[in-house]
Amino acid sequence: MNILPVIEASTDELTDIFKDLHTFPEIGMEEERTSAIVAEKLKAYGVDEVHTGIGNTGVVGIVHGKGKGGKRIGLRADMDALPIDEQTNLPYSSKNSGKMHACGHDGHTTMLLGAAKHLAETRNFDGTAVLIFQPAEEGLGGARGMLADGLFDRFPCDEVYGMHNSPNGEPGTVGICKGAAMAGASFFDITVTGRGSHAAMPQQSRDALVIASSLVGQLQTIVSRNVAPLDSCVLSVTQIHAGSAYNVVPETAHLCGTIRYFKDEVYETAERRVKELCEGMAHAYGVEITADLRNVFDVLMNDADLSDAYMDAARDIVGDEMISRNDEPATGSEDFADMLKVVPGAYCRVGHTGTVPLHNPGFVLGTEILPVGASIMARVVERRMPLSDNVAEAAG
Repeated sequence: MNILPVIEASTDELTDIFKDLHTFPEIGMEEERTSAIVAEKLKAYGVDEVHTGIGNTGVVGIVHGKGKGGKRIGLRADMDALPIDEQTNLPYSSKNSGKMHACGHDGHTTMLLGAAKHLAETRNFDGTAVLIFQPAEEGLGGARGMLADGLFDRFPCDEVYGMHNSPNGEPGTVGICKGAAMAGASFFDITVTGRGSHAAMPQQSRDALVIASSLVGQLQTIVSRNVAPLDSCVLSVTQIHAGSAYNVVPETAHLCGTIRYFKDEVYETAERRVKELCEGMAHAYGVEITADLRNVFDVLMNDADLSDAYMDAARDIVGDEMISRNDEPATGSEDFADMLKVVPGAYCRVGHTGTVPLHNPGFVLGTEILPVGASIMARVVERRMPLSDNVAEAAG
């Protein structure tokens, strides 16, 4: 590993920051403590400008390089935790009940802080680095909130880069998927309103629970029978809520779930079929069924050329043998996609020890990833905005 010197010297500090953030996680749009720590650290590192309250709890830092070039490179990290009870038994386990950094966003925030420290101390680039600390990535629209608050109008970027940890047990491996790299996602809520009755006299009911159960099975036919076999789509019903007593046929039942896709036309087909199935079953059973589907994440599109540039930066840090050349698209979703719809860029994955999956109460992020990720993010800024020999010499 060729960890950048400033970051290598700060490894213990970065580990302490990470453990502190992990101990006190905050879920989306509640990242008050986290954003305050971020702002405090950026100021301590000598970042030129620190802006808070962007998209609610977002933070943006600005670092000017030694050169006066006009190019601007954005680096983005997410800050929010998940509503999960931690079960890792780590000495720095969450002290906030029902909240856990089970996706590594505490690591992402720490890595960008490490990159910020290096960039502010060395300034070996010709242009401006824009450091974006985003709230509420986990389905609460944090990226869209920052964009609506004028993120790229107030802090223009020519390119923007992000990364995610990967618990693959292969520390320091770096991979990227060009083009459609992560799925778009829609969340849905379906409500079946029938007629309740005494459970001993079900003939007097229009049983919302039975209808909802049948609808779960019917929804699975959308992928198997309406989506072309060579296209990718996932439809998962993840919640069903109905009833309140042993002897009552419930009047209403609620289904919730998600659809994942890589092509807008595939999602349009899935959305249409969900509504048609609900309308058909409502007519067949003589009940009311409402379906609310809403796009939450866009498809994450990695720019091909900038993906190569990102891997060139990563190669400087981890070596060629640690670069994965055949990363496949992931059916998980990431709202960095919304930023990439406005500004071209790329999003990579960095491996670390541990193989417990993301969003699991036993997930542990290997801290060896912290200086690696920080160095890669700092390095892509230096590579994409290199100092000319004359500027570097004049700057000493």
